Amino acid sequence: MEEIGSTKMFDGYNKRYKHYSETLGCSMTFTIYFPPSASSSHKSPVLYWLSGLTCTDENFIIKSGAQRAASTHGIALVAPDTSPRGLNVEGEADSYDFGVGAGFYLNATQEKWKNWRMYDYVVKELPKLLSDNFSQLDTTNASIFGHSMGGHGALIIYLKNLDKYKSVSAFAPIANPINCPWGQKAFTNYLGDNKAAWEEYDATCLISKFHNLSATILIDQGESDNFYPDQLLARNFEEACKKVKAPLLLRFQPGYDHSFYFIATFIEDHISHHAQALKL
Repeated sequence: MEEIGSTKMFDGYNKRYKHYSETLGCSMTFTIYFPPSASSSHKSPVLYWLSGLTCTDENFIIKSGAQRAASTHGIALVAPDTSPRGLNVEGEADSYDFGVGAGFYLNATQEKWKNWRMYDYVVKELPKLLSDNFSQLDTTNASIFGHSMGGHGALIIYLKNLDKYKSVSAFAPIANPINCPWGQKAFTNYLGDNKAAWEEYDATCLISKFHNLSATILIDQGESDNFYPDQLLARNFEEACKKVKAPLLLRFQPGYDHSFYFIATFIEDHISHHAQALKL
């Protein structure tokens, strides 16, 4: 593993790393924000951020302003990339919503896309990499959040791994991908036509299976988000939560869109939400 960047921010450091991923079969990058309190004698809890379509590990780190709250609460932020890169699979970069920059945080079952295993990368490989290499991180005390495609990823990963994450939140998540164009395109290509396999990566379907939740799920959705009516479907997730009495705080924010301006506005709320679950 190689450190490829370091910048000081709010008395902590953004550090960017490159490594070869056995899970994905290619080189990957990720960024960690280490708060100033992080040390081998004072391990920081980990808050994973999953980004949306077209993003890399850098978008959130550069645009969100999350480091201010992370520094205050003593939380380490970990931002992985959104897909494998450099594999040169035919068609991998033909569109913004599939392939490169669009891993959808699942394990693909179709042979052509066999390297697209972002679920295992985020849930298994990355935490072990962090645990093995950074003594200042407490990977056993972790939470997860994300935006759009990454909000979808955070929700499904949390629901399928309640033993690994203390809390979850999302900004404008793709909350019911089996019923929206983005999800249908990705799932058809990555998973084939087996709709039962699709449901294993859909938060609205999963909530009825994994509803023994102790922490409230926090979701912020901008009311002026162009993608809200057709792609994000937060109301579907809300209805599914009501049926099983899953704790959900769904906030509709008037005038806000799908951008990082929206994320930056409410990021401190989300980090405070996770800090409470992480007992800071």
